[in-house]
Amino acid sequence: TFRSHIDGSKHVLTPERSVEIQNLLGSDIVMQLDECVALPCEHKVAEKAMRLSLRWAERCKAAFGTQPGRALFGIVQGGDVPALRVESARELAAMDLKGYAIGGLAVGEPQEVMLAMIETVEPHMPQEKPRYLMGVGTPDDIVEAVRRGVDMFDCVMPTRAGRHGQIFTRFGRMNLKNAKHAEDVRPIDPQSSCPAANSYSRAYLHHLVKAEEMLGKMLLTWINLAYYQDLMAGLRGAIAAGRLGDFIAETKLGWERGEPA
Repeated sequence: TFRSHIDGSKHVLTPERSVEIQNLLGSDIVMQLDECVALPCEHKVAEKAMRLSLRWAERCKAAFGTQPGRALFGIVQGGDVPALRVESARELAAMDLKGYAIGGLAVGEPQEVMLAMIETVEPHMPQEKPRYLMGVGTPDDIVEAVRRGVDMFDCVMPTRAGRHGQIFTRFGRMNLKNAKHAEDVRPIDPQSSCPAANSYSRAYLHHLVKAEEMLGKMLLTWINLAYYQDLMAGLRGAIAAGRLGDFIAETKLGWERGEPA
C-alpha cells in the first residue's frame, strides 16, 4: 500500500495497477512488480519474496498482454541464495518475456557477492534476450558485470556523485572538494569529449563546489554522464572487436595508475 501525497488517502499497488501506471507513462520497457529484500537476509525471507515476485510476474504478463514496440521485463530475485536465484531465472525464462532483469543486488552486499549472483544466474537467462542489472553502479561494477554477460544498467551513481563533488575519469575517481585543486589551472582531462572536463579548470570547479553553486553540481554531473557514456561506448566497441578482456584490463590499469605526474 502507499499513501497519496495529495489527499493522504491509501492505495494498493497491485501488479495490474503497476503495469497500468507504466502504460500511462508511455514506458517502452515495463518492469514487473517485484519485492526486493535487503541483504543479508534470512533464507526464508529471500524465498518468500522470490516466490511472490514470480506470482506477480505472471499477473504482470497477463495485464501487459501484447503491445507491439514495447517490452515487459521480468526481474530475477532470490537474495544471495544461488538455488533461489536459479529457480527464479528458470521460471521467468519459461514465461518467454522480452527481457530479463537481475534485481535485489547492489543493496549493501560486497561486490564479490553481487558478481557471484550474476555468474549464478547468467547461464539460466535466455541468450537472445537483453539482460538488465538493476541499480548498478560504479564504473568497476559495470565493467565486471559486462564481463559476465550483462547488457543494460541504470543507476543514480554518476548524478549523485556529481552533486557531492565526486567525478569519474579515465584516471579514476576524483574529489573536487579537496584543497589540492584550489589553484590547479589544468582541466580535468584534456582528452575528454566533454567540454566541462576538457575546458574548465580544476580550480574553477573546486570553487563552485566549495561555494555550493548549483552550476558546480551541473558541470560535475555532466562530466560523470559523459564519462559513463564513453565507457559504455568503449565496452560496445570492444565486444564488437572481440577484445573485451583487453579493454577492461586497459581501463582498470588507467584507474590504478591514476594521473601521470
